[in-house]
Amino acid sequence: MRYFRLFAPYLRGSRLRCVLAPLFKMLEAVLELFTPLVVARMIDLGIGAGDKNYVYKMVGLLALFAAVGLAFSLTAQYFAAGASVSFTQRLRSALFGRAVHLTDPQTNAVGVPTLIGRMTGDMDTVQTGVNLSLRLLLRSPFVVAGAMIMAFTVDANAAVTFAVVIPLLSLIVFGILIATIPLYDRIRSALDGVLLTARESLNGVRVLRAFRVERLLTKEFKEKNDRLTRLQEATGRISALLNPLTILLIDLAIAILIYRGAVRVDRGLLTQGAVVALYNYMAQILVELIKFANLVITITKSIACAGRIGSVLELSASQRTGSASEGDGAEAIRFDHVTFTYENAGDATLRDVNFCVRRGETVGIIGATGSGKSTLIDLIPAFYTAEQGDVFVFGKNTKDWDPASLRKKIAIVPQRSQLVKGTVRSNLLWGDPNATEAAMIEALKIAQAYDFVMEKGGLDAPVGQAGGGFSGGQRQRLCIARALVRQAELLILDDSFSALDYVTDAAVRRGISQACRDTTVVIVSQRTSSILHADQILLLEDGVCTPGTHASLMRTSSVYREIHLTQFEEEATAHEA
Repeated sequence: MRYFRLFAPYLRGSRLRCVLAPLFKMLEAVLELFTPLVVARMIDLGIGAGDKNYVYKMVGLLALFAAVGLAFSLTAQYFAAGASVSFTQRLRSALFGRAVHLTDPQTNAVGVPTLIGRMTGDMDTVQTGVNLSLRLLLRSPFVVAGAMIMAFTVDANAAVTFAVVIPLLSLIVFGILIATIPLYDRIRSALDGVLLTARESLNGVRVLRAFRVERLLTKEFKEKNDRLTRLQEATGRISALLNPLTILLIDLAIAILIYRGAVRVDRGLLTQGAVVALYNYMAQILVELIKFANLVITITKSIACAGRIGSVLELSASQRTGSASEGDGAEAIRFDHVTFTYENAGDATLRDVNFCVRRGETVGIIGATGSGKSTLIDLIPAFYTAEQGDVFVFGKNTKDWDPASLRKKIAIVPQRSQLVKGTVRSNLLWGDPNATEAAMIEALKIAQAYDFVMEKGGLDAPVGQAGGGFSGGQRQRLCIARALVRQAELLILDDSFSALDYVTDAAVRRGISQACRDTTVVIVSQRTSSILHADQILLLEDGVCTPGTHASLMRTSSVYREIHLTQFEEEATAHEA
């Protein structure tokens, strides 16, 4: 019930179907409850009296019940399937919408494999649970209760068996339910671990082969898979008790019922048809309780999955946001005593960072791996919020900006080239959905991507999944072109030249410099050649930022000087001379 209010809005478009599905199932159940009475009359008044015409009438009535019941059942299935599919469609759309709007810390906390699992496997389980619930959740208890009442109308003395058996069966069903609910939740968590290992291994398969750690990863996957298997086996063993226990109890009840019925028939207190009717009612209870038991297991799984889905839907933006839509002043970026630490991290990634970049300037950021370069970049568009100090973009604190308005002014080329399946055109339009063909061609030329794009078929050249069909350097240049199409006030290039040779690197930077004279450009690079002529260079070392220029850092920073001289041996020779 915890998530009922959360999920109820997604049923609004299917409310009528949610009523009609169980309604038609109940009508089918009513016909089923009258069937044993018809059989009893056919035996007592037809077969017993040798009245063939009466037997034929009863057979015809049973055939009519079967045909009408089938129609009711198919109609109920139609409405239940429609309601569950449309509900899941709306819920999946809402979950995806919430997932893509999660902050970076929230996404990291939940985990991408977990989100994928909740949008696929968990969602399918919930859909099955809704479908079966609409058809059986009311029908099975109704048939069980109705069969017991009808049995008392046939013979109250013999039907006492029903009053004893049904509570015992309920105890078994709900006892197993209570035992398995927490286990299904643990199974889904273990499945997340298996998916995470598989995803990381497949994404980094080349690296794994290069370092020859296939056996290590295989062992890790086997351990997690074995844990999942053990949990599933333990849950399966408990669930497997359900059908044998219920069938055993029902069989004992039927044996008792037939014995007592035979005694009463022999005494003339009960007819043979009545005994058959009682047996049929007990059989109906057996069938419905088995259905209900399986339904309980399905609902248990669905509740566990619904809880996982609901936990994501309940997440709200944890960052403080404002309403500013325009900046002011001559400053493009200013960090004021900024310190940042990732959640659950021991040490701060950035420590007391201070610098200022004016509009139209080019700033370079360099430092060793893990020095905080990407973290610093992520603070500018407010993907993360500084825990100490303030980040100002275009004169306003990022906490005061409306995130959408701030990010419209920024174009980012991420460290990892991200292209999606489609065409070159569709990928470039991510930068600006209203971009003209001329603007896209110009962006491709600046990014040194025009030639190979034309060779592959122009703007409508196909792009495979994750940029398939293009090399690493080509993907980087397409990502740069996509950012240039945006014509943003601030362009961030996060190590975006790493796959380019020096000649192409220089050509791209020269093109950006000429085409984006009024744009503030931030270049993160491992190469000093890429930031050599920047107006300002930020050297990051263990989260500490040292601003300067190439000339000043060569004089004052041994770290920067070592990076530069290592990359330029001829300069190292000149420096030593």
